[in-house]
Amino acid sequence: MLNYLLWPIALAALILLPHGLSFSQQEILVFLTINVLLVSTYRLLTLTGEWSLGHVVIMGVGAYASALYTKEFGVFVPVSMLLGGITAALIAILLSFPLFRMKGFYFLIGSFAAGEIIRLLWKRFREPFGGPKGIKGIDPMPDFSIGIYDFDFFEPISYYYFAGTIVILCLWILWRIEKSPVGLTFHAVHWQDKLAEASGVNLRAYRTLAFAIASGFAGIGGALMAHYVGTINPNSFDVEVMVFVLTWAIVGGTATFYGPILGCVLLTVLNEMVLREMGFEQLRPLIYGAILIASILFLPNGLESIVQRFTRKEAKS
Repeated sequence: MLNYLLWPIALAALILLPHGLSFSQQEILVFLTINVLLVSTYRLLTLTGEWSLGHVVIMGVGAYASALYTKEFGVFVPVSMLLGGITAALIAILLSFPLFRMKGFYFLIGSFAAGEIIRLLWKRFREPFGGPKGIKGIDPMPDFSIGIYDFDFFEPISYYYFAGTIVILCLWILWRIEKSPVGLTFHAVHWQDKLAEASGVNLRAYRTLAFAIASGFAGIGGALMAHYVGTINPNSFDVEVMVFVLTWAIVGGTATFYGPILGCVLLTVLNEMVLREMGFEQLRPLIYGAILIASILFLPNGLESIVQRFTRKEAKS
């Protein structure tokens, strides 16, 4: 009974949350919402046992593709966002041919190299990618009304509601995929790859599928960001951003669906509400590094293990 009550309470809290924040905090909330989708897609990839250093660049593929679809071809923004996700998934499929000849550490380094090649292409070609300065003047999401609320997308609250709806839908799809037979096979590919292969599972095909699905939804996240900010450049998707995504996933934990989300939310709050207010924002990489090391040493299963501990205690009592 309690679980059924928690969902409407959580939904009401998410709806009311931006109204108690300042304008800058509302903007942070928009980026946090998009980052929640990004880190959740990254976890889907890790289900097969592969960790990538190019996932943020794949997010950038969705951002660049969606921006170009609207600027060059006049595609309606919501449609271009979907096409951005599809483009990111197709690029992931192409990258899978060389990358999935590697495993483990070699896949990690290979994904970093592939991501850097894509970023260098964005920097090298001014047409159509804008070179080092990137793409500016990206079409915003057009305003609309649903009767009870007028969406003005220059206001962060409106974009938060729009992005939040898209992200919740994407998270639900990702959760359903994980709980499906396909998702269970992803786990088997990770933990019992030899047994799965002996049972007739095509390991490379399932790794490619996980890579494509994760990349597609990451591309949608990139498109959401591009049409909110209005400008993107290669530095928006560099390895520093990727390190933050890795930190969110490791600190939160990847054994559960909510683990990376927990890490993303708590570390974002720490960064934006604590470090920024105390004037320590420039030390963020150092502090994140310390948190990452401390988490590996003292909390190897992530923050999700603390939640699991409490839930077990409550279940016993």
